[in-house]
Amino acid sequence: MNQSPIISFANVSKEYVLYKNDQERFKALFVGNKKFKKHQALKDISINIFPGESVGIIGDNGAGKSTLLKMITGVTFPTTGSVSVIGNVAALLELTAGFSSEMTGRENIYLKGYILGHNDDYMKQLEPDIIEFAELGDYIDQPVRTYSSGMRARLGFAINVNLKPDILVIDEALSVGDATFRKKCHKKINSIIATGVTVLFVSHSAESVRDICKRCIFLKKGKVVFDGETDAALRVYLESKGQVKKMGPNAVPIGKPLNKK
Repeated sequence: MNQSPIISFANVSKEYVLYKNDQERFKALFVGNKKFKKHQALKDISINIFPGESVGIIGDNGAGKSTLLKMITGVTFPTTGSVSVIGNVAALLELTAGFSSEMTGRENIYLKGYILGHNDDYMKQLEPDIIEFAELGDYIDQPVRTYSSGMRARLGFAINVNLKPDILVIDEALSVGDATFRKKCHKKINSIIATGVTVLFVSHSAESVRDICKRCIFLKKGKVVFDGETDAALRVYLESKGQVKKMGPNAVPIGKPLNKK
């Protein structure tokens, strides 16, 4: 591509220090406790993602997918290597993070906006679209503590997808609500992609990844195993798990869920 990447990972590795319990972690602050294990979540990752791409991230639990997304959103940082992200990022990771249970849904729209660095005027412009998309009816003016977990997730999703980001990061967020609402979420994501927003999507659903992403990155034990066209990546992933034989481009069964470990 002639464009410069909007997201760039250069020789990125991430190592976590794991303690047996909080007591051991607390000791380490003062006496250099050595009772810990090291876990390398990512190992020498180098990838470039370009403006307007829709990229799926697949792999078993513990493959490094969430760590990759957390680096893009600035939640965590590499142990070695460098990460470059250009533009505003909206993340559908913890959809209800930052909500106040005592505030109404409408008030939480503005609260979430403040947390993400937006002002009242900007959030006021977005408010009608957010409320319409969330489909909460009169509950929008009720305290969030009265919401079901699904209602909270729908509000969180509605806020993030309407913020008009440069980069949208999605981690299994499309499981919110009933089948009709999930279909609406998929349609919204595809409309966002059509506007040129860069999308990164983590899912255990082969059908969802295929529907949203043209490119796919397969991670295994912190390393990139495959980076390329989505059907090819899904095929390599399922072959690695023995779920399909090496039968060519049509080997990935449509709608078959990716295994979770």
